[in-house]
Amino acid sequence: MSPQVIPHALDRLIQNLTKLPGIGKKTASRLALNILRRPAAEARELAAALNDLHSAIQLCSSCFTFSENDPCAICGDLKRDSSLICVVEQPGDLLAIEKAGNYLGHYHILHGVLAPMDGIGPNEIKITELEARLNSGVVTEVFIATSSTVPGEATANYLIDRLQSRNILVSRLACGIPMGMDIKYADRHTLARAIESRSQTR
Repeated sequence: MSPQVIPHALDRLIQNLTKLPGIGKKTASRLALNILRRPAAEARELAAALNDLHSAIQLCSSCFTFSENDPCAICGDLKRDSSLICVVEQPGDLLAIEKAGNYLGHYHILHGVLAPMDGIGPNEIKITELEARLNSGVVTEVFIATSSTVPGEATANYLIDRLQSRNILVSRLACGIPMGMDIKYADRHTLARAIESRSQTR
């Protein structure tokens, strides 16, 4: 049996890094070696940050974004327009829209899209929670900003159908985002124009 070339502790870190999306074995090895070369204090700080992540961050009980406080900073901001809700797939999409700088309403994060082949239906994402928010009577417009991927479009169409019986304006992110693009990867100027030009669905 050949000896272990990579020390066990280093190999353990590499294996854990490969579990992250977009990180292959080669990238994980490079990252792990970079961490090893840095001062031990920096490695301990990274470990502490990872250790505190789940205990310090929770889901906002209103919009379901990640936050250290409940409600989150956006839901708790009285200057934001609570009558307007932007529906996005993931917290990263919220960050992209905030960077665009021209949206002043609230958000609702679905935490996924409809994907029947993967067993993800309406009950697996936060659609029921969205409808509960609409029952308050405060919301006058739901702005659907799912990505222009096939699952994103399917989710948007499902929401439009489900909300059509309500006396609420339903709008959709305008053209300008290329088909198949996840909105978190759109540049802020394109995204800002798409928000301003959002189109009414009915």
